[in-house]
Amino acid sequence: MAHRKKHAPRHGSLAFLPRKRAAHIKGRVRHWLDHSEDINFLGFAGFKAGMTHIAYIEDQKNSPYYGKELMKPVTLVEVPPLILIGIRVYGEDDYGKYVLGELFTREINTFLTRKINIPDFERYNFDEIKENLLNKITDACEIRGIFQTQPYETTIPRKKPDIIEIKVNSNRNPIEEFNYALNYLGQEVRARDVLTEGELIDVTAITKGKGFQGPVKRFGIKILTRKNNKIKRAVACIGPWHPARVLYTVPRPGQMGFHQRTEYHKRIMLIGENEEEINPKGGLINYGKIKGDYLLILGSVPGPKKRLIRLRKTIRPLKSFIIQSPEITFINRESQQRK
Repeated sequence: MAHRKKHAPRHGSLAFLPRKRAAHIKGRVRHWLDHSEDINFLGFAGFKAGMTHIAYIEDQKNSPYYGKELMKPVTLVEVPPLILIGIRVYGEDDYGKYVLGELFTREINTFLTRKINIPDFERYNFDEIKENLLNKITDACEIRGIFQTQPYETTIPRKKPDIIEIKVNSNRNPIEEFNYALNYLGQEVRARDVLTEGELIDVTAITKGKGFQGPVKRFGIKILTRKNNKIKRAVACIGPWHPARVLYTVPRPGQMGFHQRTEYHKRIMLIGENEEEINPKGGLINYGKIKGDYLLILGSVPGPKKRLIRLRKTIRPLKSFIIQSPEITFINRESQQRK
């Protein structure tokens, strides 16, 4: 009798736990890494628009394809400017970080009222709050910017903005960091002000939700034989007599997708500002046409189209990687509708 080969699980049964729905659709960045002495914001955000492919000259000397022209898939992320609506100061003690205070701009965008209740600016003493914060700041403090996205500047059919927090790169002088953020308070910050062409970033997003699925699709387990009793798309034995419980390692049905995932070392191939150079004929399927600033990120990105994508300066820098703008020789703009 021929022996049936057992295949390894496709998704990895213990790769991510728990496999439950994400708490927020915008994702959450838990860690930041200070990169250099220059004060700047350590991240950005955009909306996933779709994918295409490019041809470029490989410029990393440790690559076996150095100097050769490669064709690779890229993800289009539309990045309308973010508006810095507030500054948040964190202190730290033995129990972790806590908020020391916040400073908000008086120039509130009207779309923001759809998301939050804005402060009463008639009784909001901006200068007094700023002075109190500056007096509280110590060397152990951390400065973060509170940003508002602008989905209404894209083809996405919604006006309500997202509110995200982005850390200011530390140069060990929180007063200078606070003053740097203060210069941008109430103003727009563009992707080119924060990110650099050719650098590596980490991408955080919520994956495409697939609902309640069985263990075959969820974990890639083997489908049982035709003659098996009652079940075929399930685990035949879910565990031993003792311990008298089902172990967490046993593949079980449950939620699949809509999980937060972070992918590391995604390279920015292009930071574009002219949408006519990137829009395919007829627009991107299920998205439409890009209207403003955009990024080309090498490879794929988690999540469906129109979802918010969080971008962060990588927290695992590669010493051998050279940051330089790649030479792109071709960008595919053919119609995705095959017309």
